[in-house]
Parts: sequence; structure tokens; C-alpha cells
Amino acid sequence: MKITKVEVRAVAPPVDRFTWSDDLPDQYSTNTLVRIYTDAGVEGIAGVWNATSYDFERYTAESIRHLAPILVGKDPLLRENIWHEIRPRVFPLPPQSLAAIDIALWDLAGKTANLPLYKLLGGARHKIAAYASTPLFDDVDAYLQNAEEFIAQGFKAIKFHTWCIPQNDLELARAVRAKYPGDEVAFMLDAENNYDRDGALRVAQELEAMGFAWFEAPLHDADLDGYRELTARVSIPILPSGNWFQDLASFSHAIHTQAWGRARTDAAMMGGITQAAKAIALTQAAGMKCEIMSWGYSLVSAANLHLMLAHDNCSYYEQSVPCPPYEYGMKDVIRAQPDGYAYAPQGPGLGLEVDWEAMEEATILQFAVE
Repeated sequence: MKITKVEVRAVAPPVDRFTWSDDLPDQYSTNTLVRIYTDAGVEGIAGVWNATSYDFERYTAESIRHLAPILVGKDPLLRENIWHEIRPRVFPLPPQSLAAIDIALWDLAGKTANLPLYKLLGGARHKIAAYASTPLFDDVDAYLQNAEEFIAQGFKAIKFHTWCIPQNDLELARAVRAKYPGDEVAFMLDAENNYDRDGALRVAQELEAMGFAWFEAPLHDADLDGYRELTARVSIPILPSGNWFQDLASFSHAIHTQAWGRARTDAAMMGGITQAAKAIALTQAAGMKCEIMSWGYSLVSAANLHLMLAHDNCSYYEQSVPCPPYEYGMKDVIRAQPDGYAYAPQGPGLGLEVDWEAMEEATILQFAVE
């Protein structure tokens, strides 16, 4: 089997825009899709997602323009070989461009084997508890109202993206804990890399006292000394955002120098399933949980769901809410069920079908290499 054509498109879906911290405007969502054709008639598809502040982005697709010619004529099942051949071809390279190709190759492999990816990757389980991952809301009352709705939908955990200002975020955390004092629902807080060390310690100590499940991205991911100090001083798990660790060497260094209470990565930022699976294996070897991101567009969320179902050291599937803005152009979607779990798609590969007509309507850049 050989690759005969690679089709790439950037899609600007006409959906509502949101933000996740007070220092960012409402974000533009761009989905970059890769479709790999073969002489055996089997196709592999993938999509990655980017949020940008002032317009839709095209740089992920344009980076793939310089990688796609390398794929034509290759055996698509030689994923490791292909990954290492395309990795040095564009610099600096958005990791999502590697990821889109790699995930499409995994989707193709699953379809060839007639297996869903989580089974092809090992199949540790078929479902995982889900948490609602919020955008930024206007005020505490809005958060409480939405939390009530999420819990009514079946979620047993909620992660709050907030103003990323310590005193404001603590006001929200106190209000949430006052309304929900028990342990029936788990809560997390994500500071989007915005605190200084003093603010991070103050918030971590209070979240710990309130029994929050974890505290995410209090500092910039590059501040490993700050993370080590914070992790050593509190018992609440401290997580990075995961967005800034895009290679196995730096990820491994942070694990082995005990920078975090739990690790965090995803298939898009690590350059695909091939490398993300290795990152997860590193955390397993260290006896550490790895809370995989699955925020964003349905196709990349599916890749991350399959990864976490193939391993047993991730606690939750991250469900972006509200859901519809992340589901544009999809005939199949992934949503947490009323029992609070996200279930594996059972179709081969990623297991999701794309509405190509809808994608065509919102395409802002398209090309093919054959």
C-alpha cells in the first residue's frame, strides 16, 4: 500500500467565539484537516485545532504544504519512519502540522486493521469519566449557574478557566465549594500560565484546603524551578498546561526532576499519537498520572480520547463546553453521556465521519499534493 495523494484544508467554522482568560480576546477557531489517500482505497483523516486572537490561522496548513510531498509514494504504515523523516523539514515547525499527518496515518492504520484506535494502541478500557472544561464567564454567578447545568447533564467533574487573577479566582473557588461542599463532584482550576510564584502558592494552598482535585498551569510551563518549589510545598496535584512541552526530551526532564504532581500533554502539541504515546509511557514508568488534554475540535479530541483509553493513568476526558462550536463539520461527535463518562467510538480508526460538504463551505485555504 502506498500514499497517492495528500489533501489539506484550513477551515474557519462560523461558530461562537470564546476566551479562557481575562488577558485574551474571544478567540478565532481554525480547524486544519489532512486527508491521506492510498492506492488501496483506504483513507486516513485527521484534524487539529488552533485558537488565535485576531483572525483565522493558515500557518499550520502552510507548514504541511512543505511536508506533504515527502509522503507521496510512502508506505503509510511506516509511521515511525515517516515521523522522523518529516520532523526536521520545516523550522520552526508548528507541532500541529506533524500531528495532523501522524494522526491521519494512525486513522488509516485503524481502518486497515478494522479496529478503533484505542484497541490498536492497546485498549486498556472503553470509557473514561469526563469533566466539563469551561470558557471564561462574566462573573461568579454565571459560573455557578453553568456548573449547576453541567452537573444536571451528568458531569461528575468541572474545570474552571477563570480570570487568572488570584483574588478573583479564589472568590470563585470559595463560592463553588460553598455551594457544593461534598465530594460528589470534583473541581479543578486552570490559571493558563498567568500567576507569579507567590500568587500560585497562595491559590494552591487554599485550593488544597478546599479539596480541589488539581491546580493546572499556575506558572508558565518553562518555569520548572517554580513548579518544583510549588509541587514540593503542597499536596494538591500541580499540572503544567502541557502546551509548551513539544518534545520528549524536555517532557522527560520535567518528569524526572519532579517538577509536577501530574503530567499533561496531548497528541496535537506532542506532534501526533506516535510521540504522545511515548510521553504517556514515560509517565507510567515514573508512576505518575498523565492528564491528557482533549480540548478543542472533534477530530483531535477523538485522537486524545483513544490515547487515554489505551492507557490507564489518565483520570478524565476533557469535554470542551459548550460543545457545538467544536463540532462544526462533523457527522459524528464525542460527548459525555448522562452517566458522566465518555465512550470510545467503535468505528475503525478515529471512528468519526466528516461532513465534507460543510467543511468545503467554510474552507479558507485548500491544496492537494499527489
